[in-house]
Amino acid sequence: MPTTAIFGAGVMGETLLSGLLRAGRAAADLVITERNAERARALGDRYGVRVLPNPVAAGSADTLVLVVKPQDMAALLEEIRDFVSPGNTVVSLAAGIPTGFLEARLPEGTSVVRVMPNTPALVDQGMAAIAPGRHCTQEHLAEAESLLSSCGRVLRLEEKHLDAVTAISGSGPAYIFYVVEAMIEAGVVLGLPRGTATELVVQTLYGAATMLRETGEHPTVLREQVSSPGGTTVAALRQLDDHRVRAAFVTAMEAAAARSRQLASGQG
Repeated sequence: MPTTAIFGAGVMGETLLSGLLRAGRAAADLVITERNAERARALGDRYGVRVLPNPVAAGSADTLVLVVKPQDMAALLEEIRDFVSPGNTVVSLAAGIPTGFLEARLPEGTSVVRVMPNTPALVDQGMAAIAPGRHCTQEHLAEAESLLSSCGRVLRLEEKHLDAVTAISGSGPAYIFYVVEAMIEAGVVLGLPRGTATELVVQTLYGAATMLRETGEHPTVLREQVSSPGGTTVAALRQLDDHRVRAAFVTAMEAAAARSRQLASGQG
């Protein structure tokens, strides 16, 4: 089997590693790198995978998965550049780093795939978008898709769409948690114990998301099914419309996409 090296075993790196193992990849075919020696030993013991220095990992891998912080990417590429071979697939999960940045710092013709994941990958419910670089073949793109599908769903898109993906699904869990926080606070204001309010809101969210996925109905149809004329739901939705909540969400995601474009252009 091809060897996959994961560079940077932080939260997302470990999430991908554990997902690959659960999906049936052999530990012998996986390598990790990690600057923190104590954490590296712990991960090696926990998952039974090899822990190697960056250059050695790069030289021994068919697929290189870069999961370091964006500000550490240039230094990592400098360290591994001479160990990347023709035919390798380089998959980057670093936010805001375009494929061109990687291609310029790797051997000419290197196949690069850029990924925008999100945190529900931690529970195997991630939503990742992948975009090919200039030299990426369908075979290399399929390899990246296989890696990411171990912990959720994967969409193939052109790179020009990844700022929008960042705004919608990359940052999206935070918007959902924000709404959940508000609904729990409302429950407390209305006299419910916080634990009760939390259980009500979390299960309602889970149920609503499941309905969306399993029925295939448009959210407007599902919303209208709950909204009896003159009823409680309509009264609540009118307040949300009066406070321009829908417009605020659109504006917020436009701001997130704009910030993603800034980061991608180096305007930290």
